[in-house]
Amino acid sequence: MIYGVNAITSDTTATAVQSSNAVSDFSSYLGESQSLDSIFQKAADTYQVPVNLLKAIGKQESNFDANAVSRCGAQGIMQLMPATAASLGVTNSFDAEQNIMGGAKYIAELLDKYDGNVSYALAAYNAGSNNVAKYGGIPPFKETQDYVVKVTNYMNQGVEVPNVTLASSSQTVATPQVVEQTSSETTNTEAFSFSYEDYLEFLLLFEKIISSEPDENENAKEKTQQSDSLYSLYENSKLPSLALAQMLDI
Repeated sequence: MIYGVNAITSDTTATAVQSSNAVSDFSSYLGESQSLDSIFQKAADTYQVPVNLLKAIGKQESNFDANAVSRCGAQGIMQLMPATAASLGVTNSFDAEQNIMGGAKYIAELLDKYDGNVSYALAAYNAGSNNVAKYGGIPPFKETQDYVVKVTNYMNQGVEVPNVTLASSSQTVATPQVVEQTSSETTNTEAFSFSYEDYLEFLLLFEKIISSEPDENENAKEKTQQSDSLYSLYENSKLPSLALAQMLDI
């Protein structure tokens, strides 16, 4: 399609590609899994969107193919364009949970934008909000008009989701999070921001520490002096205020 999220209609041939079959996150190693149906329900509950609407979009967009790629580059079950996926916090469009959560977030935003008008929201999902604004409603594109009709019918009739069990995703939709420290944590440790520049500085510091480690044959006094010099080196570095023990066990 033209903007945002590209639709795969029943008349459109999508190119199926294989992403990594193994989900290389912690949860997959632990054997945690969930059904595709439960992911749709989770997305519906999270973004307060009718679950039948989400399933209808998934049906029309890709027929629930997590590896689907359209000729325009839209990816996954909900057919998210890469730029749209990134704006929604989706880091892997071929991860079914992330993709569905991203699509749910997007359609929820569109429903809010159009005051709950499902037809306008679906038209924008398919053809972009600019076209909805340009034409004052559903654009006069056959594909978009057919898309709205088909998804609406699927939603009203109900859609059967494939009985597929997937490894749980370690990340659904990335959102900024602020972690509050307890009083006991703030008593002994200052909150800090560790940037990429700090990381590079840390690597340089670590290299200096490794290169300046004493030989095994040196006596204990020399080791103590060496340790003191390392702390001095740390204190003179540009790293943020942080106890050295939190970063290195020396």
